[in-house]
Order: sequence, then structure tokens, then C-alpha cells
Amino acid sequence: MDELDKIRVAALAAVAAADSVEALEAARVAALGKKGSISGLMAALGKMDPEARKAAGAAMNAVKDEVAEAIAAAKSVLEAKALDARLAREKVDVTLPVRPDSQSGRIHPISQVMEEMAAIFAQMGFDVAEGPDIEDDFHNFTALNIPAEHPARQMHDTFYFGEREDGSRHLLRTHTSPVQIRTMLSKKPPIRIIAPGRTYRCDSDMTHTPMFHQIEGLVIDKTTNMGHLKGCLLEFVTTFFEVDEVPVRFRPSFFPFTEPSAEVDIGCSRDGGELKIGKGASWLEIGGSGMVHPNVLRACGIDPDEYQGFAFGMGVERMAMLKYGIPDLRTFFDSDLRWLKHYGFVPLDVPTLSGGLTR
Repeated sequence: MDELDKIRVAALAAVAAADSVEALEAARVAALGKKGSISGLMAALGKMDPEARKAAGAAMNAVKDEVAEAIAAAKSVLEAKALDARLAREKVDVTLPVRPDSQSGRIHPISQVMEEMAAIFAQMGFDVAEGPDIEDDFHNFTALNIPAEHPARQMHDTFYFGEREDGSRHLLRTHTSPVQIRTMLSKKPPIRIIAPGRTYRCDSDMTHTPMFHQIEGLVIDKTTNMGHLKGCLLEFVTTFFEVDEVPVRFRPSFFPFTEPSAEVDIGCSRDGGELKIGKGASWLEIGGSGMVHPNVLRACGIDPDEYQGFAFGMGVERMAMLKYGIPDLRTFFDSDLRWLKHYGFVPLDVPTLSGGLTR
């Protein structure tokens, strides 16, 4: 056996004996590395005469290819064994709950509270209705019995777009009430909807922001009355705050689109400087309500002598602040990830009707 055969046999034996990727790499370097046995033989080719170099070079290349193929085959086998061993060793229990310090994203309190409110009203038989953020004067004001001289139509209260060719101007809706109008224009009674969404007003201070969220409700049929409105809102606040007894009072008020109209207050206590929803000596306003004005029904082609109904509305941010103890309205829109991590909700651990709405 000549020297090339000895090197070939030794290299293949080293490859076959390698029991790990690291050992196989060592065998490769010993045979094919810069200072390897086969590389050493090939370095001597330059000293041979042309005829001998041609024959020896072909033989060495054949041995080199054979060893390289053996190494590649062994590497595939060893890597597969290493992966199987790692999988067996590093088991993951996918049924474990998410870690509290997980870096996953958070659901914003506004999104969560809107989902909670929609779920509660859905159990009462309300459908969710939506409409455009950009509205016209008819849907946002006129159909809602808001007169031309009403302050809400002025530029200091409303975001208007540029004047159109016909002299009209579109605007960013100041409430989600236009959704009620669009629903009444497109559907025949009975109607039972809620309209959650963004609204816009020229107002910015500690308790107001130019963009905020509302959820409004509308019921139109032949028999609904003020008692049904009170029962609906009482059921909502007790479910939303998960308090057995939440005092609710209705204070007479005025809204152009309802008659009679009422502000809705819930009972609370402020003992020790801590706000608690429920029985107490104090009251908090959470929204407005009333029976739909006959002029609104007429504007939508509904006969007020045959149909009647109620409507209500409340701010989503205010409800979120009351329920989850968020002290400053402006922080909802600061885009502070630290704030969101504190007040936000982990997607797999959010309050639900079935699991309880209290965090």
C-alpha cells in the first residue's frame, strides 16, 4: 500500500470514528486543512515531472473528493443527531401562562374598554354600527335638530374642511350621533344599535382632547319608554363596574336631539381621597341620554306618531379612567410605552364577560 492509500484509509477511518460535529471538523482539518495529510501530498506535485504529476494529481484529487464526500455525509448524520438530542433536552411546555414580565405588546385601555362596553350591550341585543369620521352638515347637525345658530356649529368648536363648490363644508364628526342618523335612514324600525368610535372637537386642556372616543346607543320601536332607558343603563353600569349596587340618577338637562333629556350620574364615595364606584355621598356624571326628539325621527323618515325610542352617549376615556384608576386624560395619547405597559392589557389575559370584567 503506497502512501496515498494509507492517507486515504486513515482519513476515512477518522471520519467514520467521529462521534460529534467537533470531532468530524478535526478529522477534516487533519486530512484537508492547509497542513493536512492530503494537502501535504498535493503540495509536492510541483516537484514531479509532468507525466508523473498528471497521474499523481488525478489520484490525489480522487482521494480528496472521496474524503470530502464522506465528511459531508457524516456531517448531515451528526447534525441530525445533535438536533434530536437538543430537542429532547430543551422541552418547552406550551401550556404555561405568559410570563408577567413578557415583552409582548399591550392592548390599549381605550381598545379594551370599548370591547368590554360592546360586549355588555351585545348581551342586551344591541348591534354595532359604524360610520365615517368625515361627515357633512346634515348628518352631524341638521338631522339631529341642531339649529343653524347653535354654538356647536361654530369654528371654535368644530374642525371644518375647506369650502366645496356648492358652498358646503365637510367636517370631522363631533359625536358618533351621525351613525344613528345613517342607521335610521337605511333601516326600518325596530332599531337597536350602539355606535362606538372616534370623535373630534376644538378643545384641549386637562380634561379635554381634540380627538376622543364615544359610544352611543339608540333604540327605536313602538313601545320603548324612559323606563327602558333607565333599566338599560342601570344594567350596564352594574355589569361594567362589577358592583352589585350602583346608584344611578337622571338629572333633567337639554340636548337638541332628545326630549326629555337627562344627564346620567352614578353614585360614588371619596372617603380618604380614594374614589370608589357604588354607594356613597357623591355623584359622577358619565353621560347624557333621553328620548329621541320627534324632529330627529322626521328627518330620518320615521313617523314619530308611530315610533319612539331612546338614545344615550358616554365618553370611553372617562369610563376607562373611572374603572382602571387612570388619573390624567392626556396620558391616553402620549404614546408612552411605559404607561402602556402599566395600564395596558396582555392579549391573552384581558377582562371578559365570562371571566370577569374586573382586572
